[in-house]
Amino acid sequence: MKDLDTAALDCLAALADEGSFERAAQRLAVTQSAVSQRLRVLEAQLGRPLVVRARPLRLTPAGRVLLRLARQWQALRVDASAELGLPLPQLKVPIAVNADSLATWVLPALDPLVRQDPSLALELVVDDQDFTHEWLRDGSVLGCVSALSEPLRGCSVRPLGVMPYSAVASPEFVQRHLPQGLHEGNFAHLPFLVFNRKDAMQTRWAELALGLRAPRLLERHVPASEPYMRAALMGWGIGVLPLLQSRAALDSGKLLELRPELRVPVALYWHQWALEGSQGTPPLLDRIGQALEAHARQVLER
Repeated sequence: MKDLDTAALDCLAALADEGSFERAAQRLAVTQSAVSQRLRVLEAQLGRPLVVRARPLRLTPAGRVLLRLARQWQALRVDASAELGLPLPQLKVPIAVNADSLATWVLPALDPLVRQDPSLALELVVDDQDFTHEWLRDGSVLGCVSALSEPLRGCSVRPLGVMPYSAVASPEFVQRHLPQGLHEGNFAHLPFLVFNRKDAMQTRWAELALGLRAPRLLERHVPASEPYMRAALMGWGIGVLPLLQSRAALDSGKLLELRPELRVPVALYWHQWALEGSQGTPPLLDRIGQALEAHARQVLER
């Protein structure tokens, strides 16, 4: 491990990001044969394959371990260059966020950083808040917004705030399907809007509202936050939305809250690799974390 070639680590990161040798070579401005050669040398040093050569290619478990090292090395290199006043190497900064945060508060939080540094190559990876930390664990991202409160090994964590969720539906849907409200006798026949197969928010709300264990719901999948809310407005079914997203529609009467007294709180945290540079946490990741924390303090509940 002590003699790993940093150029080869850059190749591994490029392969993970681009999914092919051709695109990785274009990104690094080298030939495909150079990418292949550097990867072979790295695999020979480790004595195991790092990439599954498929379409798109994917990393082996050993490759994911080295990807984490490559991401950390790249972040440290950028920070050292900034401290020394040297030209900054191009670095893609992948972070994982949940879709509802992306649709509501994450972009305004990061906007000052993006405006300040036009060369900042952010990549926002979207997953459920219960799964974003897996992207951090395998080295695919440098930081994540997660519902996980405990830091992963080698990472730091800071609380962001709480997003409360409530069940909503359009007035027309309520009038047609819920004249007597939602109860055990009718919930199984009413459609619930679900983001994707990982989304358990509707089940969690129904468990609390109806006192049932793992209720089976009639699901309509709408896998994007803004179309999900639009589907609720159109009367496609019952949606469980963050109040941060639905408040304006609730205030205007375009959506109705089914159980105003029942809201599901989701606590969110920012996780990042705690890399040891010359002054502790890398300034680049720290600035991202500080920006997210500052804006979250304004819009999320405590």
